[in-house]
Amino acid sequence: MRLALLKSFLGYLQSLKSRAAIARLGLVGLCGLALWLELSVGSVRIPFQEVLAILLGGEPSTATWKTIVLTFRLPKALTAIATGIALPVAGLQMQTLFGNPLAGPFVLGIGSGASLGVAIVVTLGTSFGGLFGGALTGSWGRVGAASLGAAAVFVLVALVAQRIRSRETLLLLGLMFGYATNAIVTILLHFSNPDRVQSFLIWTFGSFGGVTWDRLGILAAAVAIGLAVAIAMANPLNVLLLGESAARSLGLSVRAVFAGTLVGSALLVGSVTAFCGPIAFLGIAVPHLSRSLLQTADLRALLPVVMLLGATLALFADWLAQVPSFSVVLPLNSVMAILGTPVVVRAILQRSRTVSP
Repeated sequence: MRLALLKSFLGYLQSLKSRAAIARLGLVGLCGLALWLELSVGSVRIPFQEVLAILLGGEPSTATWKTIVLTFRLPKALTAIATGIALPVAGLQMQTLFGNPLAGPFVLGIGSGASLGVAIVVTLGTSFGGLFGGALTGSWGRVGAASLGAAAVFVLVALVAQRIRSRETLLLLGLMFGYATNAIVTILLHFSNPDRVQSFLIWTFGSFGGVTWDRLGILAAAVAIGLAVAIAMANPLNVLLLGESAARSLGLSVRAVFAGTLVGSALLVGSVTAFCGPIAFLGIAVPHLSRSLLQTADLRALLPVVMLLGATLALFADWLAQVPSFSVVLPLNSVMAILGTPVVVRAILQRSRTVSP
């Protein structure tokens, strides 16, 4: 009997490895296609061979194409890839940590903290006057304010997490922190003039286009550190899937897993939100798609697929937001919501069928 179970388990692992390998190979191809569309197809269409020549250091037949690709499209594409990696990984961690398939990367209010920081500098920054006020309301000022706001909420969540032991309680408190910060943002906007309100709303639309090469290096470094933490937490989170009691009986420090996961997720979410704005749905939808693709909850198998699928969808969404061949640009978050809503609805329906008697 034990031998049969062992053979069955080994067979499952082998099929999982094959399925994951096929998924990764297919997603690499799709990601390459999405990257080509992002670099080549837009209001100015650039032939593929010209894009390839530019990327390899050559000179295109039209000089302006090099500026378009290297100055605008390539940094935006790389930002989309970084965001598509960071948010789904953070979402996967949150869903595993809290045992809730509808938890997302913004569930602990960290994204709301970033929004509060930006709302403060947008609505109150010019009140300081002079160069100081101008620096605050500039793009770097918004990045710094968003980072500080996200860090402040994270510190608050971390302090609360040290005093409670329940995952459900921490999840609810995180939601309350998010509601509270959103309420403060609403009050600030209520007393602001229309120009400042419009400036903040444009930031909330989300965009990959505001990240230049110098900012991209900072974003990439933050995402790389967050990914390193996420990879280190993969095995402990797999053990936590058995339940807190079982994990403790196996010698796992649940509190350390909470701390490591919160730090990694906060870094991923805070850095992306600071540079790109609050990008919705990507962190919720991609983990569900990856689980459906692999039919497993093993984070070691899911992480590479989540990163590839997230990067691919982020590139496709940004390309669609440009309305190819036209000069119209749609809000990125709207496109993300259109793509992500069916996935979340499907997850809710599946969960209700599983729970129902």
